Amino acid sequence: MLGILVILVLSWFLNYLYNKGNFNFMGLSPLVKRIIQWTLGFLVSAILCGVLLLLEAYLKGASWQLSTSFSSTSFFHSVLWDFKSVFTEELLFRGVLLYILIHKIGENKAVLLSALAFGVYHWFSFGVFGNVMAMLVVLVSTGLMGYAWAWSFSKTKSMFLPIGLHFGWNFMYNTIFSKGPLGQVTLALTNAQDLEDWTSLLYFLISVIMIPLLVMIFVKYGIKKAKA
Repeated sequence: MLGILVILVLSWFLNYLYNKGNFNFMGLSPLVKRIIQWTLGFLVSAILCGVLLLLEAYLKGASWQLSTSFSSTSFFHSVLWDFKSVFTEELLFRGVLLYILIHKIGENKAVLLSALAFGVYHWFSFGVFGNVMAMLVVLVSTGLMGYAWAWSFSKTKSMFLPIGLHFGWNFMYNTIFSKGPLGQVTLALTNAQDLEDWTSLLYFLISVIMIPLLVMIFVKYGIKKAKA
């Protein structure tokens, strides 16, 4: 939590130097609309992640079952870990730096640069630096999702929607389906078989290409409709 406070202070300082603002890079107002955007983002991202991981189980001939190590303590610890990691990453990649870049170099270049930085960051957080193929896969997969989230920031002028999208995904991926670094939390995949070449390619294309595309379609049309 101390790290988040430090990043918030540094973000406010950069924002103050840039335009004498006070957290306007976060897009706090109008608050009700922002809360609605956060909620919609969370739900859409959680549903997409859930469908994807249910598809994984189907393709692998497996099933998701309640983990034998499940406990309320580990569940809430995982939720808190998800929130802290999401908020930290959003402050870094969809916060004041992206806000300034959009004004300095334009929306398209700023969003692309943010996505590339997000992908490179995950080389280190995933521990794949040095493995060229793994680095490429991580850059493409996390970079495209980072692009969708950065694009949602640029379209709403607020951090609320990208935080909701990011938290919804991580909550389902890490806490519910136990795919994150904390190990088994809620559900565990049982009796899984290796994917064949074509099913592996299909799953990769859906997770890496289709999911970010659906997020961008939601941002473009779903949020616009919600504001009407």
